[in-house]
Order: sequence, then C-alpha cells, then structure tokens
Amino acid sequence: MSLKKIALIAAVAFALPAFAQNTLATAGALVIVPAYGEVTHPNDQVVATFFIEEQDKDKAAAASRVNQKMKQGTDIVRREDPKAILKTVNYYTYPIYPEVVPRPDGQPQPRPLVPTGWRVGQYLEVKTTNLANLPKMTAAVQKVLALNGLNFGLAPATIRKLDDERLIATYRNLNERVAAIASAMGRKMSEAVIDTLDYEGSGNYAQQDSAPMMLRSAKAESTEVAEPSFEPGETTLQMRLVGKVKFK
Repeated sequence: MSLKKIALIAAVAFALPAFAQNTLATAGALVIVPAYGEVTHPNDQVVATFFIEEQDKDKAAAASRVNQKMKQGTDIVRREDPKAILKTVNYYTYPIYPEVVPRPDGQPQPRPLVPTGWRVGQYLEVKTTNLANLPKMTAAVQKVLALNGLNFGLAPATIRKLDDERLIATYRNLNERVAAIASAMGRKMSEAVIDTLDYEGSGNYAQQDSAPMMLRSAKAESTEVAEPSFEPGETTLQMRLVGKVKFK
C-alpha cells in the first residue's frame, strides 16, 4: 500500500470521531410536525339562484308581475324537483329617476324628487341533490325566471361521510413525515412517541352573491327553453394536523 493511500485512510479515520462529536444529540428531543391530508369527491349538491325583475311607472303593477311570475317559477321548481329546498333570499324595490341633464353653465340639474318609474325584483334560492334532473328543471324555470348563478358543492351528509377519510389521510401523512425526520436524525421510528395531536379541519364554501344588481327588466318568455349543460365538478376537502413528537 502506498504512503498516499495510508495517509488518506488515516485522515478519514481521524475525521469520523470528530464528525460524531459535532452531531447534535437527539435524546429527549421534542419535534413539532405539521401534516396535511385531503380527499376529493364529485360534487353532489347545487344551489341555483333564480330571479325576476320588472319595471313600471306604477310600483304596484311592477310588484304584482314580480309576485305572479315568482309564484309560477316556484311552482315549476316544486313540480320538477319535489325534494328541493327553496328559500327567498332577496326582494327589492328601487325608484327610477329621469336622467339628469347638465345645465348650460355645466352644472348638473337638481335631481327631481318624484321618480318616473319603479324597479322591483325578487331572488329564489333552490338547493337540490338531484343533479341528473338539474338541466330539465332549470330549462322549465327559465320560461318564467332568469338564472342568476349556480354553486356546486357537497351535501352535508357527504361531508360527514368523508371526515373519516380525511382523518386517516392526515394521520398517514404525519407518520410519513415523522419517519423522514427520524431518518434524518439517525433515529428509529420506534423511538418516536407522540406527545400531542392538534387537528384543525378546514373547508371552502363559496357563497353565491345574491345582492340585487342594476339590471333591465327580465321579460318572461312563453317559448320553450333548451336544456342547459352543467358540469358539477368536484370538491377537495382538506385537513391540517400539528403533532408534537418526542424522541426517547
């Protein structure tokens, strides 16, 4: 063996004890580990918002037409989807004033105190899990009411059902992270003991904005309306877990 190789082996042998002395001790270490879990499920519930708006010089006449058409639309929903949950989310009445024309000197004319007409509208929220019938029901309602928006999501029963899966996925992720940390510390997984588990479930539920919008009068049509196409999509539920793990 050459002197160069002997010198190299001696240098490595000398360095190993020094490296071991510089390694942090991990006995009794308390490690805080964040973990995450998620499950994805096809959406099985939808909240559809329909509305009707009328304009008229006579406030009572506009309100009467809105009330009549909303009743017709409500009856259609109940006929097409008897199990749907209906809720009136807004009813509004706005005065309409004539356009203000600037004066010759550039200053605006004072706004008249008497309105020239009225804008009356109402919104109806329909919650249903019958997604297969949604296009047919929507097309029938659109003969009278206008569709303002759709919000797909998961039914409460489905969310409760998925809770177990989220817990399992999150706890599995915690074990994977602790195993990686133990390996980095040069410790065995069996030497780690869970001290504390803090579960923090979270979910995103978009609320459909049903505030009144400045729209022109929605005219009811008596002609047939073609069925729309809807893609319910899917929802991902997430859960966060913070674990305190102590190494023996």
